[in-house]
Amino acid sequence: MSLLTAQIASAGYGRATVLHDVDLEVPAEGRLAVLGANGAGKTTVLRTLSGLTRVEGSIRLDGRELVGLSPYRIAAAGVAHVPQGRGTFGDLTVRENLLVGGATRPSRAARAEADRWMERFPRLGERATRPASGLSGGEQQLLAIARALMSAPRLLLLDEPSLGLAPKITAELFATLDALCRETGTAMLLVEQNAQAALGIAEHAVVIESGQITLRGPAAELRDDDEVRRAYLGV
Repeated sequence: MSLLTAQIASAGYGRATVLHDVDLEVPAEGRLAVLGANGAGKTTVLRTLSGLTRVEGSIRLDGRELVGLSPYRIAAAGVAHVPQGRGTFGDLTVRENLLVGGATRPSRAARAEADRWMERFPRLGERATRPASGLSGGEQQLLAIARALMSAPRLLLLDEPSLGLAPKITAELFATLDALCRETGTAMLLVEQNAQAALGIAEHAVVIESGQITLRGPAAELRDDDEVRRAYLGV
């Protein structure tokens, strides 16, 4: 059964249309990778799902129409978005960043949930009172993900989580994402240029070029597709 069903006739910013006839489905507890070059429209897919673009079409989360809802209401419906660049608040501590993610919860419940995530990720717990600006890139990405999960979302949107990270840190991050999705049952839509890492944890994938989907299928099949291997896997 699909958790997310999106039939995006068009989406963009002002008079500029970026996406054309983009159809996506994410099963409950499933994982979809969106691959493509810079400027292909990958980030716009996530922004559209989060209510941040002009859109024509239908986007349903477990049958509920999201088009026309504010970003706040879409988040409250169960969609959490980790943007490119992580979006942590550098002047706030690690704990304070987590509490921002739990703003819709009662304060006592939010504090307990923040403690739970800092226990789950000791590196964050050890730095609970430090400003987020003092964290490494990998730690900031981990904080951004934990902050998104503070709201117990049904669907996690991730935009280029490996951007700027060393290969070893990227491998650790994707192993963590894989474990988190299994533990929490959270569905995931992952936009990523590191196709090898994305296809390693996704179940299905699509390729976007110039705002349109040009290829789709099971992640394992796309990983073996000659065109995908040449364009995105460097082989």
